[in-house]
Amino acid sequence: MSEDQLEAFLRHAERDDDVVGLILSGSAARGLATVRSDLDLYVVLDHSSREWSSEHSLGMDTPVITLEQLKEIPFDPRDWANRWSFAYAQVLMDRTHGELHRLVVAQATLQPSEVHRVLATYLDGYVNFAYRSLKSHRDGKLFEARLDAVESLSWGLPIVFGLQRRVRPYNKYLRWELENHPFDDPRWEPLLMLVDEILDTDDPAPQRGLFRLVEPEARAYGYGHVLDAWGDELDLFDD
Repeated sequence: MSEDQLEAFLRHAERDDDVVGLILSGSAARGLATVRSDLDLYVVLDHSSREWSSEHSLGMDTPVITLEQLKEIPFDPRDWANRWSFAYAQVLMDRTHGELHRLVVAQATLQPSEVHRVLATYLDGYVNFAYRSLKSHRDGKLFEARLDAVESLSWGLPIVFGLQRRVRPYNKYLRWELENHPFDDPRWEPLLMLVDEILDTDDPAPQRGLFRLVEPEARAYGYGHVLDAWGDELDLFDD
């Protein structure tokens, strides 16, 4: 989409009192747009309107959402796929006296109770796939070990980011986020290297390294019982 088309869209939205905000998401909001990138622009309404509907066209996606819908966050973390679209988004128009900005931050930031839900949902599954991978590696089944290692990341990454009170980024943006918005705790600095090695090698060491980062924080949140239920099988996570 050209700048002229965007300006025309913004003027159209500004003339409609039902539009209370515009949120720029996607690669354009994060400084990663290319000539092939489309523009992701949320149109936020005070209430549902027949004048506005979500559209997908060449060069521009305009999902339409009401303020009430933006306030609603699903209880189940497995239904949070859309939340990261609000991470590092830009509010281009706000007629809500700052409420829209607060809602965008709330979508992209986990509350302590939500961190608990992430751990309750994903921790046992993460340990399960990582354990199966290590067991296959021990038994010389390297193909199976790599499959389970990759699958463990689907369960482990929501935990890793949840422990930082963040929503897991889309795979497309994982490296970008870790390089441009690193975690405050320096203990997590090896994370990107560990993920790379889990994906690219059949070495069990990076899986053990990731587990050593997750385990103490999961225990600190009170989920030691989930880990301890694995008993002696956790020995496979030791070097």
